[in-house]
Amino acid sequence: MMSCKLSLTANKRMKNRALIVSVENFYPGAGLNNRNGAKKDTRRLHKILSKLGFSVDIRMDIEADEIYEAFKAESKKSVKDCFVGIISSHGEEGVVFGADGCAVKLAEIYSYFGGPSMADKSKLFLIQACRGHGLDGGVEVEADSSFSEEEDGMSELFSIPVDTAVMYATSPGYGAFMHPLGSELIQTFCKLLEDEGGPDLEITRLLTRINYQVAYNFESRGKTLGGKKQMPCFVTRFTREVFPFRKTAAAEDLSLTFAATQLIDEPNRSRKSSIS
Repeated sequence: MMSCKLSLTANKRMKNRALIVSVENFYPGAGLNNRNGAKKDTRRLHKILSKLGFSVDIRMDIEADEIYEAFKAESKKSVKDCFVGIISSHGEEGVVFGADGCAVKLAEIYSYFGGPSMADKSKLFLIQACRGHGLDGGVEVEADSSFSEEEDGMSELFSIPVDTAVMYATSPGYGAFMHPLGSELIQTFCKLLEDEGGPDLEITRLLTRINYQVAYNFESRGKTLGGKKQMPCFVTRFTREVFPFRKTAAAEDLSLTFAATQLIDEPNRSRKSSIS
């Protein structure tokens, strides 16, 4: 009887987990512009996911190798029902970039989560990054790097584990917009989770609703990019209906909120302004 009670207590205390990797400031010489607004996305994500019962880990402005290490470590931890991984950075098809300007292969990130620690658990990844140089309407913009878009196209899809969905900010070959007030994908995601009934949506319905709202409500402004649109898309390997955001905790952990806010406000590594 005692071992049974301990097991039930441990399971009750176990939380769903989220890892947010956000790169706003890049190293001087990396050749990538800073991304004003990424911090606002991170703050809002932390607030809503914590309220929904997730234990949230935030990593700001880290290098490519550190991004690999962070996700590999998360893939070995236990979760109650669901893991959410969010990456916000510059990118191209199949890759995102660390603060040092080095490429991170998404296929490798996804492949970590096919092991026994995550078996039968729901996994959701949100990728706020460009997947190419195109814009709706055929306009071309300057590339962030010369990384080949074809290198990891298929292997990225094959690496997605069962019971996993990946939500991309944009369609293959196209750019994703970042605004000083936050990205359209992540702000829409948070808004839906804050709306009444939003957390109760089955995952594919939630992602489809994000597609609709971004595609029909967003339009870029400015002389050069004014009138351009953004079309998110997602890939799912779920074999069942899942409801990952139904509230599992009654109150937010205030100590975690404080620690995460400190991490966002005061990165552990000083940065100089990147060269634009």
